[in-house]
Amino acid sequence: MILQTPEEFAAQLPPLGAIAGLDLGTVTIGVAISDNMRGIATPVTTIKRKKFTLDAAKLLELTTARLVHGLVLGLPRNMDGSEGPRSQATRAFARNLEKLTPLPITFWDERLSTVAAERALLEADTSRKRRGEVIDHVAAGYILQGLLDRLVHMKGTL
Repeated sequence: MILQTPEEFAAQLPPLGAIAGLDLGTVTIGVAISDNMRGIATPVTTIKRKKFTLDAAKLLELTTARLVHGLVLGLPRNMDGSEGPRSQATRAFARNLEKLTPLPITFWDERLSTVAAERALLEADTSRKRRGEVIDHVAAGYILQGLLDRLVHMKGTL
């Protein structure tokens, strides 16, 4: 089930349990997974994209093994907030994935997540080769952490 707001997404989640964040690229899918308390996003892996059925199978295998209760996909909006072809592709991926899993799915604005991930890796003095290997799942971590922080904020206002 695809939910459009963090509030709708949170209402479908059990009180505890991991959430996965995805950074969908045309070549790879970066994956990050939270702890069960949903406080910290940890970059986990990058899936090399082949075709949707294979990509989805790998992703769902990982979410099953890690006891994930929900998925957040980075939505690549333009800087003016509009949605272009990459956003449409992300929404199409979510619609196709929705048919294969009962997990709730939502979106998080991923503007500048890759830039933030790149900056963090540069500050950590990560080699160019290593940055290329980990950038996608580090960006997924930024996407997921954004949603986790929003969920904590929502709890504080209830």
